[in-house]
Amino acid sequence: MAAVTADQGSVRTMQQRLGRAVILLGPPGAGKGTQAQRIAARYRLPHLSTGDMFRDHIRRETELGRRAKPLMERGELVPDDLVISMVEDRIAQPDCHNGFVFDGFPRTLAQADDLEQICRKHNFGRAVVVHMVVDPQLLMRRLTGRRICTADGHIYNVYDRPPKREGICDQDGSVLIHRPDDSEAVISERLAAYEKQTRPLVEYYTVRKQLSSVDAMANADDVTANIAKILDGVEIAR
Repeated sequence: MAAVTADQGSVRTMQQRLGRAVILLGPPGAGKGTQAQRIAARYRLPHLSTGDMFRDHIRRETELGRRAKPLMERGELVPDDLVISMVEDRIAQPDCHNGFVFDGFPRTLAQADDLEQICRKHNFGRAVVVHMVVDPQLLMRRLTGRRICTADGHIYNVYDRPPKREGICDQDGSVLIHRPDDSEAVISERLAAYEKQTRPLVEYYTVRKQLSSVDAMANADDVTANIAKILDGVEIAR
């Protein structure tokens, strides 16, 4: 089943919402990356990932990149001041003028506060936040069963979407791997970190009347369609 596409009217309407940040909020494995790519393509908006920002600054050897590189190489968390500086630098670029889709950001209340301030500083409108709701037991099954294509990153699941040949990608014949961070022990730690650091953002954005929820355990195309309904119904930013 093909991903949902938008008509030209929907694209124009969404792009008129100048400065809208679309934030996908949910635990690891909720499908934020997949849906961010789909929504960005649907509305012709840039898909922003802090990981991509870090890599870009490191590649260009900017001051921010030079500060972040040793931390990333040691596997340490990049402090919020660097993250926010990179985010502010990125959303100031011309391609973000009509809005942008965040994947995995903000992660904490402090980051959410900082993002609100820099959006106000750059005359962006209020963010549209989509809470991707999942069942914890089904989420664990989804994550532990995940297998990743070593060539182009195609994703399979041994329980729900297995490849035709075990361990082999259907699309390019490359080997599928089970990432170490998809083990049950690591996933449990990631989910615990999410509950402690990121879950409070649900209340944060609910109080500000910026949050809508979708069932992220539904078929991926249905999830995309439901997110699109939310975005299509948002009032144009003033």
